[in-house]
Amino acid sequence: MTADIIARCEAKGLRMTDQRRIVARVIEQSEDHPDVEELYNRASKLDPKISIATVYRTVKLFEESGILDKLEFGDGRARYEDAERDHHDHLIDMNSGEVIEFVDPEIEALQEKIAERLGYKLIGHRLELYGVPRKKG
Repeated sequence: MTADIIARCEAKGLRMTDQRRIVARVIEQSEDHPDVEELYNRASKLDPKISIATVYRTVKLFEESGILDKLEFGDGRARYEDAERDHHDHLIDMNSGEVIEFVDPEIEALQEKIAERLGYKLIGHRLELYGVPRKKG
């Protein structure tokens, strides 16, 4: 990440209230892909007065400002992560809902090759794999 979420919000001219700062801090500290309900649960531990409506509005503002990426993994829940996290792809366990982040140099190189073959310069991508654990034995 080039700068923390609060600094990037301020650089974009967003007014950062104490409650928005709490939501930003919760997102920064998240190592998973929380939805708004989970962000609210975590934020309300830091500020019991924060409302779920405030969390929804803050997440929407951060998403519209390019601070957060919205992720949808087919479970009906929008999840969020910092838009400036290091690049990674996702494998979603369809049984448990676990989201596994990974980087694979072969996949990255193949995507570049495909774009080049089709006459494009790749400027970004998002890869989500969906699977179930193999049965052992």
